[in-house]
Amino acid sequence: MSDAPIFLNHLGIVCALGGDIASVRTALFRDDAPGGVAVDDTLVPGHALALGKVADGLPSLDHHPVQLRGRNNALLRAAYLQIHDPVQQAIERYGPARVAIVVGTSTSGIGEAERAMAHWQQHRGWPAGFHYVQQEIGAPSRFLAAESGARGPAWTISTACSSSAKAMASAARLLRAGLVDAVITGGADSLCEFTVRGFMALESVSAERCNPFSAHRHGINIGEGASLFLMTRAPGAVRLAGWGETADAHHISAPEPQGIGAIEAIRLALARAGLSPAQIDYVNLHGTATPQNDAMESRAVTTALGGAVPVSSTKPLTGHTLGAAGAVEAGLCWLAMTDNPEHRLPPHWWDGASDPTLPPLAFVAPGDRANGPLRHVLSQSFAFGGSNAVLVFGGE
Repeated sequence: MSDAPIFLNHLGIVCALGGDIASVRTALFRDDAPGGVAVDDTLVPGHALALGKVADGLPSLDHHPVQLRGRNNALLRAAYLQIHDPVQQAIERYGPARVAIVVGTSTSGIGEAERAMAHWQQHRGWPAGFHYVQQEIGAPSRFLAAESGARGPAWTISTACSSSAKAMASAARLLRAGLVDAVITGGADSLCEFTVRGFMALESVSAERCNPFSAHRHGINIGEGASLFLMTRAPGAVRLAGWGETADAHHISAPEPQGIGAIEAIRLALARAGLSPAQIDYVNLHGTATPQNDAMESRAVTTALGGAVPVSSTKPLTGHTLGAAGAVEAGLCWLAMTDNPEHRLPPHWWDGASDPTLPPLAFVAPGDRANGPLRHVLSQSFAFGGSNAVLVFGGE
């Protein structure tokens, strides 16, 4: 197994902040007002909720069979089209069998199944254009294989909110093992009533824009999006320098309160990257704005990294994109590390009311800038069941 550096050469992204790199970058670094998340009263009848909904039109999937159609895959195609040319160049250079696909999701085609079930209840028959395969967890990787022509190993990881971060680590292992030369990796999740109502049942959903780490925080905003990278061993502007994965198995939905598994994941990622905590320039927090997650994460960051490193949660902008969150937030880190001559940092939008029960963190205020280019950035994803994944990115 090789220890050759792994690079995130190209990015495609779509989320509530915009439908491409340029629009997402502009909205991410706004310092006058937060964008992205907005109140929507159409997804869950009778409930007006702040959601991270993709407003841009999505590309057609009519050229694919019905089994591969659906909003989740349309989000993936919107991201994939942004990296289509370099992916095709990689396929031509290495051969289709040497280009793999590893992506994460938690919803896959659940939204299509919801609408089909409503139709069945009314008409006692399935609607045209629905196939049960649309909702299978493996659908995203099958779709990308069909869309791109890549014929290497292809699979989908579903570990709730750590799914796409773990997919990126898995993709890196494929490259390190020498089994492939390029990987399309990242993830996608689409808004559906099932996930929103599930978090409502846990009393974890905020009707307003979420407020991470505030004394007044009271829940998350669900979002949707897709983020894909072309990952290779060919040098590029951003490296996947390290990753760490742990499993607490503390509780089906609540995090281990002291952050034991999260701390270990951070330390494993730093060790793999060969870095000390003091070398991290910025941390993208999981930052869901739920009471227990924020409490655990603040303890974990303070213990593993100290309280001086600049940190922010970007979920008030994108919403919590669940299985896509790790890849979407990796994409935001990539944007902060490339074509950013003013060294702007992703802001932490909240009410500024610190929770006195939590260790203090150095939250990035809108308009804050680093002293120079970001050299090392860390992104955290903590999921149900105690599935923890931490990624470390290195710059030029």
